[in-house]
Amino acid sequence: MSFLVSEELSFRIPVELRYETSDPYAVRLTFHLPGDAPVTWAFGRELLVDGVGRPCGEGDVRISPADSEVLGEVLIRLQVGGDHAVFRSSAPPLVAFLDRTDKLVPLGQEGALADFDAHLDEALDRILAEEQSAG
Repeated sequence: MSFLVSEELSFRIPVELRYETSDPYAVRLTFHLPGDAPVTWAFGRELLVDGVGRPCGEGDVRISPADSEVLGEVLIRLQVGGDHAVFRSSAPPLVAFLDRTDKLVPLGQEGALADFDAHLDEALDRILAEEQSAG
C-alpha cells in the first residue's frame, strides 16, 4: 500500500492483511511504517467489502474507491482523535483477500461459526463431565 503523506508525497509500505475465523466479523491490517513499531487496525470485514465499490464508514475508519469513475484503487482513511492517515491500495489484492476470507467463512454466515464453536465447547464439556463421573 502507499501511505499518503500529502497530495504530492507518498511512499510504499508493507501491509499485512489477516482474517481469523475466531473473530469472523473482522479483518486486520498491520501497517509496518519505517522506524515505528507495527500498528494493527481491526475493523469490519463487511466495511472493506463495501468500501472497495463505494464510500463507506463512519468515525475512525472510512474506505472508498480512490476515483468514483474507476474502481482500480481504494483509499483507507484511519483516524484517532485529530490525527489521521490515508493509505491507497490497488483493489485487486484486496478483492483477492476478501475472496479467500469468503471461502473460509461466507459473508453473512459468521454467526453460524460462532454457534459451531459454542456447540463444540458444550460437547467437550459434556464429554469431560461423563469421563470424570465414570472414572
